[in-house]
Amino acid sequence: MDQGRQVFAVDLLERYATKNRGMITCMASGNDVIVLGTSKGWIIRHDFGLGSSYDIDLSVGRTGDQSIHKVFVDPGGSHCVATVTGVGGAETFYTHAKWPKPRVLSRLKGLLVNAVAWNKQQITEVSTKEIILGTQDGQLFEMAVDEKDKREKYVKFLFELEELPEAFMDLQMETANISSGMRYYVMAVTPTRLYSFTGIGTLESVFASYKERAVRFMELPGTGIYHGGLNFGAQHSNPNGDENFVESKALLDYSKLSDGTEVVKPSSMALSEYHFLLLIGNKVKVVNRISEQIIEELHFDISADSASRGIIGLCSDASAGLFYAYDQNSIFQVSVIDESRDMWKVHLDLKDYAAALANCRDPLQRDQVYLVQAEAAFANKEYLRAASFYAKVNYVISFEEVTLKFISINELESLRTFLLRKLDTLSKNDKCQITMISTWATELYLDKINRLLLEDDTAIENRNSEYHSVIQEFRAFMSDSKDVLDEATTMKLLESYGRVEELVYFANLKEQYEIVIHHYIQQGEAKKALEVLQKSSVSEELQYKFAPELIMLDAYETVEAWMASKNLNPRRLITAMMRYSSEPHAKNETHEVIKYLEFCVHQLHNEDPGIHNLLLSLYAKQEDDSALLRFLQCKFGKGRENGPEFFYDPKYALRLCLKEKRSRACVHIYSMMSMHEEAVALALQIDPELAMAEADKVEDDEDLRKKLWLMIAKHVVKQEKGAKRENIRKAIAFLKETDGLLKIEDILPFFPDFALIDDFKEAICSSLEDYNKQIEQLKEEMNDATRGADNIRNDISALTQRYAVIDREEECGVCKRKILTMTGDFRMAQSYFSAGPLAPFYVFPCGHSFHAQCLITHVTSCAHEEQAEHILDLQKQLTLLGSEPPRNINGNRSDEPITSTTTADKLRSELDDAIASECPFCGELMINEISLPFIKPEETQHSASWDLRPQTNLANQRTISLPV
Repeated sequence: MDQGRQVFAVDLLERYATKNRGMITCMASGNDVIVLGTSKGWIIRHDFGLGSSYDIDLSVGRTGDQSIHKVFVDPGGSHCVATVTGVGGAETFYTHAKWPKPRVLSRLKGLLVNAVAWNKQQITEVSTKEIILGTQDGQLFEMAVDEKDKREKYVKFLFELEELPEAFMDLQMETANISSGMRYYVMAVTPTRLYSFTGIGTLESVFASYKERAVRFMELPGTGIYHGGLNFGAQHSNPNGDENFVESKALLDYSKLSDGTEVVKPSSMALSEYHFLLLIGNKVKVVNRISEQIIEELHFDISADSASRGIIGLCSDASAGLFYAYDQNSIFQVSVIDESRDMWKVHLDLKDYAAALANCRDPLQRDQVYLVQAEAAFANKEYLRAASFYAKVNYVISFEEVTLKFISINELESLRTFLLRKLDTLSKNDKCQITMISTWATELYLDKINRLLLEDDTAIENRNSEYHSVIQEFRAFMSDSKDVLDEATTMKLLESYGRVEELVYFANLKEQYEIVIHHYIQQGEAKKALEVLQKSSVSEELQYKFAPELIMLDAYETVEAWMASKNLNPRRLITAMMRYSSEPHAKNETHEVIKYLEFCVHQLHNEDPGIHNLLLSLYAKQEDDSALLRFLQCKFGKGRENGPEFFYDPKYALRLCLKEKRSRACVHIYSMMSMHEEAVALALQIDPELAMAEADKVEDDEDLRKKLWLMIAKHVVKQEKGAKRENIRKAIAFLKETDGLLKIEDILPFFPDFALIDDFKEAICSSLEDYNKQIEQLKEEMNDATRGADNIRNDISALTQRYAVIDREEECGVCKRKILTMTGDFRMAQSYFSAGPLAPFYVFPCGHSFHAQCLITHVTSCAHEEQAEHILDLQKQLTLLGSEPPRNINGNRSDEPITSTTTADKLRSELDDAIASECPFCGELMINEISLPFIKPEETQHSASWDLRPQTNLANQRTISLPV
């Protein structure tokens, strides 16, 4: 034990604490309050919590010398009971911390109270509740006092010792509130016995029950200190029995308190958590309650006037956790400094390892406890248990020492246990040591597995064998240690021991999926390999890398996995699919590659030409060409804007189909490529009906359509060549199927020279009738055209005669001047005829009228730049032409107008079309003006002058007074 530190310390609390009220005869404490009893009948109260003290004279009214026999204070420091002895006999008083005067307990007059049991569970500052008082004559009384009543509520007699009347030296009461009522347990100590009283109800009823039953007691030998732990509560099954609730009983023999043969009894004692404080002479010996060893002695600074009597007694303050000693004048405080200092060692010496660990304060102490347990287990050949304890030791023994212990006795399994337990104790920062130990444990596992195989040939087949148990344990270890085991080293170890399955398991843990997949493929377990590939953490590249091997191993499962992985790029699987397709397959076998390609094309809407070409090539190699034709006729881009009808290469498809002799497919491809002649020519070799259908597909090119039908007709005629007359008629009947496109004269060159005219008479007559119908139809159309021309000429004549009536007050829509005004400002070019002296003007059907010049100006300003320039150019040309008088045929000037259409008339007509095609107020020109700004760009500067600007120089402002 560490002797360098004190467990308890002694300090002088107060010298001459009685204030000349006599010598100290007794003392009690509770809640940092000390109450002293003196030889002159005074009690002195020191309240260290409040820093106050006062004294009360209990000898008032009594004759002769008086002395305080015993004083008792409750754990809260509020209630006090004191007994005074003198010439007049004994008398007991009660006083409260707030009372200036005591209250005599008259019922106890003449009785010497030696002990008081406080109701610790229920007592309060204002009420004692029920308490028990024990007397010198062996009697027990119950009393209760309420501070507000200034007197006791009652004092009841409870019990008296009759068999062996002895003084009650100490009392203790415990209570527990249970469902059936209040349960009491009272211990009473006499010089020779320890009595136990228990029951449910009231104190009075509990003690009354002992009139009919024997009192339970235990004889005290008187040679030592009988001690134990009190276990009292509702858990006991027999509440009305006389159970002794003291557990872990022991007797500390007085002989252990001295070195000599003479037995020394302590004059007073106090009890701490782990120790006895025994007053022997003027010293307090501190004895450990568990080891019963004296750990130190406490000495007191006694004054000269108290030396004769020395230390009188000890008392404890359970609430404050303090101990006190006193002589006739002074009070000493015994403080707990480090009571649990060596308790771990005490329990360790007693081999109570759990308690020892609970009391350890630092890793070194715990190491010593673990080491003792480990050495004990090792000595008893409990090597697995020893390994567990050795693993917990960190400082007092080295790692190498422990491992050598197990290696020296060839305890490899215990060594493995030690290593595994050691891993649990290491911190995450010890990375190197963790990796080293984990690797060593791996090798020990592998060694154990191999030895089990050598010892038992049936271990692999027996699923309940130790071999399989160790395998599962080893895999769990690898799973837990995957982040600390070195990948390369561990894999080499597993490989060197031939543990392929464990190698694959570890590779899976380390996400080395390539190794795992390769192993499963070698084992022919494609499904397991595909399950690994389906993990989200597996690289997509591995899908493409192992695709050729997997599809050859199990095409169905592989394709199903591909279809489940919608993120795959089918183009990168083409190599694997082509390898599979190159192998021979049974006729009725489902072609897995075709199934996957159809999934890509129809479900995933894949547009990769390579995928479509591959699917087409596989279709072309099938005996039945129905799937090929359906594929060629499918419009993959249909429904999309500008989407293509196919994604395969038509030239490649044509070459492939020609090679595989898929004629119908070739016809379709020719037609799709607009090679209609080739399509019809090939179709005629297969089925004339197919050729006719292909010919009908041409609609926008009449010549080509006729050419195609001629090809078909020639083929039909040749098919009937040399046949009987009836067959020739069948060939001629073919003309009806062309819907009039071909005539008899078109196919006559295809017939043989020896054919009789009678065979064609019907066809020729039918053709002549058609021609006659066409001639009649043309005549009718010509008559309709003649009548239409006459109507047009009449309309033109009528247009020249139309007019409009202008009111005299009618105004120009632009200048607002009257339309019928004299020429002047509105003078036009000479070539622009005016109506006499009036200015030229325009009148529109809507009723709006405009001067010609005003209309030109308005339309030019509103029209776009190109149109405005065109109008101005026309006006300029008219002006120039108007300045030259017309000339006659001899080159002389002529005053007669030219009646034929001249250049001026054409220009004037163009100008009319440009400015007067529609009313500018009612037509499109007005609608377009909605988008124009109110202020034109050239008017921006002018509009800026209208802005209101703030006046910066108010001093220069002038004030104009306006008359009211």
